[in-house]
Formats: sequence, structure tokens, C-alpha cells
Amino acid sequence: MTTTAAATTSVVGFESVTKVYGSVRAVDGLTLDLHPGETVALLGPNGAGKSTTLDLLLGLKHADSGAVRVFGTSPREAIVAGRVGAMLQSGGLMDEVTVGELVKLACDLHPKPFRATDVLARAGISGIADRKVDKLSGGQAQRVRFALATAGDSDLIVLDEPTTGMDVSARQAFWATMREQADQGRTVLFATHYLEEADAIADRVLVLHRGRLLADGTAAEIKAKAGARRVSFDLEGEIDQAALRRLPFLNSIDVSGQTVRIQSTDADATVHALYGLGVYPRNLEVAGLGLEQAFVAITEAEEAKQS
Repeated sequence: MTTTAAATTSVVGFESVTKVYGSVRAVDGLTLDLHPGETVALLGPNGAGKSTTLDLLLGLKHADSGAVRVFGTSPREAIVAGRVGAMLQSGGLMDEVTVGELVKLACDLHPKPFRATDVLARAGISGIADRKVDKLSGGQAQRVRFALATAGDSDLIVLDEPTTGMDVSARQAFWATMREQADQGRTVLFATHYLEEADAIADRVLVLHRGRLLADGTAAEIKAKAGARRVSFDLEGEIDQAALRRLPFLNSIDVSGQTVRIQSTDADATVHALYGLGVYPRNLEVAGLGLEQAFVAITEAEEAKQS
């Protein structure tokens, strides 16, 4: 993966962008910049504004206020010039044509096309080129959408939940291909619910919440922002859950059988207090939060502030 956060050229620029549907502010004063060669994960709970943000970037919707620029021009101009390839969650596939015919059409329409045979091979769908599009499985359809998004030499690739429906091996092959795209200098922006993908793939993680940018940084920085650590241990005999819940600096606690899992904002103090209860934890582990736990902690903290 290529990290170019210091790059001065903006691939995508949102400046105080707002999009409102009735009483819902789907995007609320969003400001951000993406740079060449970055692989960026867009995260957020349902209703956070991820899909609306991508729609604005692709010119499928227009902002109520603020400005969206792609390579210094409007989204439409950038797309017409062939600088943007997009893979959306659904739609975009024609019935009653074969996979090969659809991919060839996409290549023919692109200002800077690749050879259709190369596009099919890169997407791993050469073997189903003669199959009708409406006869595909969910994972196969996703790979066809990826082929359409990469039918030409685009500088920005936008992916909305790209690996939905793919099995593990297909997902691994997909991300290996996307790493190649980024290594060639392309910017890759993807929205996903698979947080392990964001952790493993992204140079940069954006966390949206109620249309606002809640966090922006590397996966490690997002984990650190959560300000909590995981403490897990086993206890023998009857567990006094009420006493455990009174331990200091707890964000959350889960007791499953004899195993206790805690999130703490001061793990040292929590463990010290644990021994003060007169219990003897076995298999004690203290570790930083994974990206998924950090994401949940950050968004839950924001919900608590707004409630």
C-alpha cells in the first residue's frame, strides 16, 4: 500500500458539504480531502451518511450547500473524463446479456479503456464470460461490478461495500487486486461493514457519524483515539458480577461462563482494583482495542454526548 497523506494534490475535496432529507441531515458540514495513492476506508453505523457521501462524490446527488470537487473539477466532469471508476452496492448490471458482453461494453465506453480480456482476468471472471448476467450468484455479480469499475485507466476507484456476498478466498483475491491498483498510484475509497478489511487494507480510516466526520487517521490512530484497552481473564468459582461492575474506569464488561472481558480507559488501575477484590484472575491479558471495538467505543461515546 502506498501512503501519500503528505501529498498536496487533492483527488477529492469536500468543503462544508451538507445534504438534507426532510429533518435528516444525511451529510452535515463535511470537510475532507483525499490524496493520490491513498487507500481510504469509509466507516460508520447504518444511517451515518456513507452512501450519501459516495453519491455526492459521484455526482449522483447534489449538495444543498458546500462544494464537492474531484480532481479540481465537478464530479460529472471527472467521470466523463474517465478519471473515476465506481462499484456500487446494487444495480448497474444489464439483464439478458453475457458477462463478457457487458464488460466489453464498459471498456468500449471508457475514454481510456483496458482490453476486455484483461479486465475479465483481473476480476477473476474469465470463466463465466459466457454466462448471462441474471444467472450470477451474489459474489459473482460483485466481481462483475468490480470489472465494470476498472474497465479503464481511472485515477480514483470508489467502492461501496465491495466484498458483500464474496467468500473468503474471493475477498482475499479482490483486495490483492486493489493493493495493486493503489501501488500503481490510484486512489481507492471504499465503504465497508467488514472492519477487519479496513484494519488490514486501509492507509487511512474515516469514521462518519450522523453525517459528520468523527475520526480521521490511520487504523492505529483510530484505535488510540478510543482511549480504552481490553482486559480479559478467567475466574474460578462463583463470579460476583456486581463487584466487577464497580471496578474503576470501566467502559463495558461481558461475562461469559468463567471468562470476563472488560474495556477500560485505565487498564492498570482496573487490574489493580481487581486484585483488591481478593480474586485471582487467570490467563490475564491486556491489549489495545481492535478497530471494531474502537469504532464502537467512538460512536457510542458520540451518541452519549448527543443524548
